[in-house]
Parts: sequence; C-alpha cells; structure tokens
Amino acid sequence: MLIRCVEQKMEDKEVVLKHKWVELKKISPKLQLAVVCSEDQNYLKHYGFDWKAIEKAFENNAENKRIKGGSTISQQTAKNVFLWPGRSYVRKAFEAYFTLLIELFWSKERIMEVYLNSIEMGRGIYGAEAAAQYWYKTSADKLNKDQSAGIAAILPNPLKYKANPASPYIRQRKEWIKRQMSFWGNQLDYDKYNDGEEDENQKSIEKSHKKKPSPKK
Repeated sequence: MLIRCVEQKMEDKEVVLKHKWVELKKISPKLQLAVVCSEDQNYLKHYGFDWKAIEKAFENNAENKRIKGGSTISQQTAKNVFLWPGRSYVRKAFEAYFTLLIELFWSKERIMEVYLNSIEMGRGIYGAEAAAQYWYKTSADKLNKDQSAGIAAILPNPLKYKANPASPYIRQRKEWIKRQMSFWGNQLDYDKYNDGEEDENQKSIEKSHKKKPSPKK
C-alpha cells in the first residue's frame, strides 16, 4: 500500500488509499466464490501450490513469451502480506516459504479472509469492503453475484481494468466467472473436501476452462 502511494506521488497523481478490514462473515459468500472461480479453482484441494496451473503457465510463457501467472490464492496472500512486489528468484523463494507457513497454520477460511482484505481491487483500493463501496456504492456483505464477478474479473490487473463501468472484455470475463459460479452450485463449501470427496461438477468446470477469455495484451 505504501509503495503504491509513493508511485502515485512520483507520477503526480492523486494519492488514493482506501482500506477497511472486515471479518470473513461480513464479506459476501458470492465474492468468496467469485475469486476462487476466477483465480484458483483448486483452492479447497491444494496445499498452497497448484502444480498443474504452474506447469501450464510455464508452457504458456515459453510459447507466447508473455508472462502469465500460475499463483494460487495462498501464494498471492503470502506475497501481498509479507513481501515486496517483483519477480526475482529470491522473492519467489520467500513467497514459497510463507505460503507453506500460512497453509500449515491458517485455515482456508483465514487465508481467504486475509486475501480479501489485502489484495488491490482498483487504484489505491484495497480489500473487499473498500472495493464494494468504491465500485458499487454498497458494503462487502451485500455484494450480489454480478457485482462479485465484476470485482473478481479485474483482479489480474486492477490498475488497468474497471469493475464499473465494465469494458467489453471485463463483461466477457464476468459472464465466464458467473458460469463457473453456477457450476459450483453458487456456493463455496469450505468443508467439501475434508473427507476426500470429489466434486461432481469438476469435469464440467475443467471443460469450461477452455472457453475462458484470453487476457488482453
């Protein structure tokens, strides 16, 4: 947050910093599901790292020469809370270390709570409560499915994209995210995989990945 403020000042822009921490129970379950559908659909099953996603991102970067992340919600949380921006090997090593720690000591609910209170959701807008107020003039607990998908849709580049009004590309991403939410039954059950249960909709979800909108250059 401080780094962003300095960047804004150096670019002679208005310094914007909006952030208000709220408990997970005060964040719409729809937003929790939307970010999982958008950012990390194996969130409830992995232990910090989604190796298939990392391998796919590596192959994509090698072929297209365009950086595409494979970070999980846990990795993003570790990076945002404990580390500095950047892509160095040293920072990635620290990221892996802190990811393992939070997966070991925090529940999935706690990781989600910290994630949704710390990530950037617009220029100088941090966390679900600030984002809900900024983009939709409402509170985090009152976000509906469309609004939640709108916020989740801009997470790959919150400095470039706007949740409201949404560009044609963001509207396309929103519709894709809402379809994913429907595949999940429109709810995120943190206990679903505790007993090793398989998600009956997983095959449908995996098939739908093929239709995911490609990031704009």
